[in-house]
Amino acid sequence: MDQTFITEIRKILPDGAVYVDEPLSRHTSFRTGGPADLFVDVPDTGLLKKIISLAFDAQITYYIIGNGSNMLVADDGYRGMILRVKTQPDLIFEDGSNIVRVSAGCSLAKLACGCAERGLAGLEFAAGIPGSVGGAVVMNAGAYGGEISDCITSAGVMDSSGGEFRLSRDELGLGYRTSVIPERNLIVTDAVFELKEGNREESSRIISELALKRREKQPLEYPSAGSTFKRPEGYFAGKLIEDSGLKGFSIGGAQVSGKHAGFVINTGHASSADIIGLIREVQKRVFENFGVKLEPEVKMLGF
Repeated sequence: MDQTFITEIRKILPDGAVYVDEPLSRHTSFRTGGPADLFVDVPDTGLLKKIISLAFDAQITYYIIGNGSNMLVADDGYRGMILRVKTQPDLIFEDGSNIVRVSAGCSLAKLACGCAERGLAGLEFAAGIPGSVGGAVVMNAGAYGGEISDCITSAGVMDSSGGEFRLSRDELGLGYRTSVIPERNLIVTDAVFELKEGNREESSRIISELALKRREKQPLEYPSAGSTFKRPEGYFAGKLIEDSGLKGFSIGGAQVSGKHAGFVINTGHASSADIIGLIREVQKRVFENFGVKLEPEVKMLGF
């Protein structure tokens, strides 16, 4: 990594915001991954724009993360700069409307619970998704029949040169666990949602019920990236994996969860090589048995 570039961004950021050779295992929900050449915590959109502009001029490769909850980083790490967006997670409610604006760095749990407390319904499904708003927009995150696309109206984005603009819901191209954000190399800076008039007690009840379902059915006690595979059309990934006799199957410290076969978990000492090896073996076996190609929902970095 260019030392002049590191010096320049250290000048504009608070102390303790820039890390060299930072292990990414500290910042991903899988708890695996080697070091990034540079790891930077970005506290606001203005500084993000400055850093992106400097990186563009210096031709520094970078990757944006939020909570690191849906990614697998190679054991060799990442050759470039990781930017973790840690903007203030304030929820801004428009007076007399059902509209809320929120920064990309806000957690989905804070957003969903904050709206429920306000008596606004529609985001209860998101309360248990362990990710940030920015990542949720990028992936059109969803659970229990709800998706971000159901209630988002627009998102603020930044391009690779630091230019800022907004994309409407239609322009975001939201599909099943996809959007136009990655293909256009954009960064989500904020999102606006339009919700429904609801009942605070009812929304809280739904959130509690969904949390109980997650605890009962998902291996939340182990590091993972949530559902490992996208749902193939006409099938359920977990059932295909279980019917292939892979429930509990392991490679090294990586295991197909015995609680829910749709989850690959780190039993405590897995490497990223173990996890990717297990993912590929699952794909191979399911295709051999059912002719279905499972596509990982997890983002791979450094492979």
